Amino acid sequence: MKALRPATLTRGVQDRVGGRFRKRINRAPSPLLAAVVPWVSVMLLSMSPYSPMFTSSPLLPPLGFMALLGWRMLRPGMLPIWAGFPLGAWDDLFSGQPFGSAILLWSGAMILMEFVDVRVPWRGFFQDWLVASGLIIAYLVLSLAFANMTGGSSPLRTIAPQLVLSIVAHPIVTRLVAMLDRLRLVPIRTVGR
Repeated sequence: MKALRPATLTRGVQDRVGGRFRKRINRAPSPLLAAVVPWVSVMLLSMSPYSPMFTSSPLLPPLGFMALLGWRMLRPGMLPIWAGFPLGAWDDLFSGQPFGSAILLWSGAMILMEFVDVRVPWRGFFQDWLVASGLIIAYLVLSLAFANMTGGSSPLRTIAPQLVLSIVAHPIVTRLVAMLDRLRLVPIRTVGR
């Protein structure tokens, strides 16, 4: 029987231990994935009005807008201030609102978030929820006003369930954005090869 030398034993242990951790060493996030995930997530959530849910009044929260706010609050420098324009145009294509309303409102929200970031750089969860609630309420009320200006005749009480559901769902959407942020930063690319 052949005797095992200590070097052979330690190499086998190192391979087993190293094999488990080897995939984490010398890895970096994919630059493409890191740049694309925020944009694609907002765009996909903007398409939520096409979900098979039928109600007599608006009930589904503006998930694309809430994701935009979530990304802006979680990673302030991730989406540039001008991102409200193209993402708002994308949302206008799917929301059924008059074209240009989301462009204006999303751009205004990005400018207001920039103002809040400059004035109050250190915020907690409840301050973010308060700011997001204010922006969501303003967005929904102004969207209703734009719809009414172009021929609609809905009273403000029509969007009350949507307002409440949007404010309550904001932490859930923010949690989804945080999970997407973790996915965005998964080290999958080998560095130096």
